[in-house]
Amino acid sequence: MPDDEHPDLTALQSELGYQFKDIALLELALTHPSYAQESGEPGKHNQRLEFLGDAVLQLALTAKLFDQFPDHEEGPLTKARAQMVKQQTLFERGRALELGTLLRLSRGEDRNQGRLRSSNLADAYEALLGAVYLDGGFEAASRVILAQFSDDMADVDSAPNLDNPKGELQEYLQGRSQPSPEYRLIEASGPDHDKMFKCAVLHLGSEIGAGSGKSKKIAESEAARAALETLRQSETKIEEPPADS
Repeated sequence: MPDDEHPDLTALQSELGYQFKDIALLELALTHPSYAQESGEPGKHNQRLEFLGDAVLQLALTAKLFDQFPDHEEGPLTKARAQMVKQQTLFERGRALELGTLLRLSRGEDRNQGRLRSSNLADAYEALLGAVYLDGGFEAASRVILAQFSDDMADVDSAPNLDNPKGELQEYLQGRSQPSPEYRLIEASGPDHDKMFKCAVLHLGSEIGAGSGKSKKIAESEAARAALETLRQSETKIEEPPADS
């Protein structure tokens, strides 16, 4: 029977589509530094695996983007990859795999909501990928990663989505010492299998762009794109010298 220190990891391996040959690697990936410290084994935790998993993840996604978009330069591909490896995305992957319920934590970290902490789940997710790499090699790790990120790859499956208008709008406003934009869902229409979403982006309480799409994420991106166009056009008009009379 599994106990708190050795939980049943069968469901996790099934969800990953990968069966570990060395289950100790998987257990190590789920061991938080606080648990190792409390148990008197300060070196036996997941941080080294996290370091390795980060590199494996970057390489697997980079290779896929490189092959999938042969006509695109470094900049757009880098932006696409950055969206997939940011902490929030990794946290969501870890949460989807219910890693929080499987983490080995110290009693104090557990009491302090460590199983819900985004950094703990993101770190454990990267450590898990590092463990797959050590156990089965790069091909096995890459298969797991590409299966996990198939939806994200679909989001960048066409050239217009390889850029990052939401990120560009954020950078544009920050570069002018302005507060961050706010996104608001205006409307969701159509049947469940074919919904259309309309979103607006607001800045200082005023709408500066709106957009529509088959998902809320796409609608927000289109709203940001419209806002950027409006802001840049406005800036250009201000900077243009007056016409000669």
